[in-house]
Amino acid sequence: MKKVSSWISAARLRTLPLSLSGILAGTAIAVEKGFFNIGIFCLALGTTLGLQVLSNFANDYGDGVKGTDNEDRVGPMRALQSGIISQKEMLIGIIITTVITLILALLLIYAAFGTENFVFALIFFFLGLGAIAAAIKYTVGNSAYGYRGLGDIFVFIFFGLVAVYGSYFLYAHIWDWKVILPAAAFGFLSAGVLNLNNMRDRISDEKSGKNTLVVKIGGARAKKYHYFLILAAFVCLSAYTAFSFENYTDLLYLLAFIPLIFHLKRVYQNTTPMMLDPELKILSLSTFAAALLFGIGQVL
Repeated sequence: MKKVSSWISAARLRTLPLSLSGILAGTAIAVEKGFFNIGIFCLALGTTLGLQVLSNFANDYGDGVKGTDNEDRVGPMRALQSGIISQKEMLIGIIITTVITLILALLLIYAAFGTENFVFALIFFFLGLGAIAAAIKYTVGNSAYGYRGLGDIFVFIFFGLVAVYGSYFLYAHIWDWKVILPAAAFGFLSAGVLNLNNMRDRISDEKSGKNTLVVKIGGARAKKYHYFLILAAFVCLSAYTAFSFENYTDLLYLLAFIPLIFHLKRVYQNTTPMMLDPELKILSLSTFAAALLFGIGQVL
């Protein structure tokens, strides 16, 4: 029973709502434009959850093998760090999750494009492979990009552009440049979660040689970068609303930015990185709430 709860802990269920945000936003835009397919929706959710769990397992494995997860780490104890799950067991878990996620991705591509749109199917196939590779290579291997300060870029691309615009395109098969705006918005918010996590872990990461962007630019600049990410998300969503406004329900997502105002104030006042840990939950849930309220506003 202890091992089962360790696997559940390693899956880090609290990160799952954030991973679903982009799918909800992209789907809502498609619905507003008259496109929807329940099969695509379910498979997109399953693929996204698979990618997030894969990323969490891989991060646990990569940081555990490299010794980054040690007594200096602020967040919850990881599975490898606790010793309950071995390196071999976690590696097997990564392989199984990869296979399941790849199968879901292939089914999603087929449900969206069938055999008629081979070029689109091929593009999304390579996007799927890229997403799986990105989920694993964040901390795993000698060339792990998370250890070189590149995590924010990949989060912006896959949690924002691919999640929102990609999910919209799975339904619509039509290019709409305006959808780039909410895609960027949720990319910025997701990068904000990663940045906050790295701000919290800056001291332990620096000691263990994990050169995140925060380690590279320092705590003071990381705060300014954090303000930019949240404000940029607000500007992008506001710009999309300005271009596509139909009724006042389109503004529902603004409610999710109210707790973010107080969040930014607490980040500004913070002097002890480990005290930022509670803010991770606030930012993640606010991002999910923004996606949900944005989606409701689009559909109504």
